[in-house]
Amino acid sequence: MADEEIEQATNLAVTLGWVALAVTVAFFAVMLASKLVRFAARRHDTVREIALRLRKPAHATFMVLGMWIAVWLTANRGDQWLPVLRHVVLVSVILSSAWMVATIALVIEDRALHRVGNRMSGRHARRLRTQIMVVRRLTIGLVSVVACAAVLFTFPEARAASASLLASAGVLSVVAALAAQSDLGNVFAGLQIAFSEAVRVGDVVVVEGEWGTVEDITLAYVVVGIWDERKLILPCTYFTSTPYENWTRKSSEVLGTVEIDVDFRVPLDAMRAELRRIVTGSSLWDGRVVSLQVTSAVSGVVRARALVSGADSSALWDLRCLVREGLVTWLQREAPDALPRTRWENGTGGTGGVVVPGPADALV
Repeated sequence: MADEEIEQATNLAVTLGWVALAVTVAFFAVMLASKLVRFAARRHDTVREIALRLRKPAHATFMVLGMWIAVWLTANRGDQWLPVLRHVVLVSVILSSAWMVATIALVIEDRALHRVGNRMSGRHARRLRTQIMVVRRLTIGLVSVVACAAVLFTFPEARAASASLLASAGVLSVVAALAAQSDLGNVFAGLQIAFSEAVRVGDVVVVEGEWGTVEDITLAYVVVGIWDERKLILPCTYFTSTPYENWTRKSSEVLGTVEIDVDFRVPLDAMRAELRRIVTGSSLWDGRVVSLQVTSAVSGVVRARALVSGADSSALWDLRCLVREGLVTWLQREAPDALPRTRWENGTGGTGGVVVPGPADALV
């Protein structure tokens, strides 16, 4: 018995020695190959970045493969420690391979995002960026699930459990579907959002009465950055089941109005000229639309509506505020008689000469 134990210990030491040698050779081989690839691809950014990002997972994968080969060629099949060592090496191969596959996918997706950012703009860039980000998360999830399943199936107990699980799959599938109905609904809603272009990263939306910008889309929720720097977290199913406003669905260009109630004596031509002067002197205007129209003339006031356009919703908001302030200042300075007033008659039935000032301005 002692001789057998000594022999097994000797075999283990010899195997570990070969394993150490194989790991060292694999380490330096991968390092040399990485440098050669980066040198050969110095003019190809994608290949060079892949070689740079793959150094660690490639080292891990090929070092584990070297261990596997060393154990397979040098170990004695009758040693008791061999099954345990083989199992450890097999699990390491699975995990390192999953790491390498995930890294390759992430590098390709990062390069695609970089290319989209450099070569495209507008809604097409937002659409592609949204889809790439969703595919990125889906890739990581799939690789992780497959790697975990492969590791579990290396254990005999897990294979036996999976056989019994498949035997009762009918009942379990119903229970799982009921338990995970909300989560699965969000996952499918996230995929639908990404590929239907209903909403994209960077879109300006109005949800729950709040105006904001879509900052992130995952397979479970959507992050909307509100104008006051709050973050509104909404499940993906919200955007497939609830109406919302998307101000940049087709383009970012939008129209906005400013309404002001003034007196009947308002000089409309001068007010129209002042509106054009305010708008044309601002960099917020995109040069498309500027007009002034009277939309109502009842209840003793005239409602003037200014229509202006902006390159995006943020610029339009600032432009509307600028127009509103500019017109109010102009009315106070140049046309005080045009401020809205409340008139009443004297007791004799004639029109009284008394004019009572009303609100200084009525804005919408």
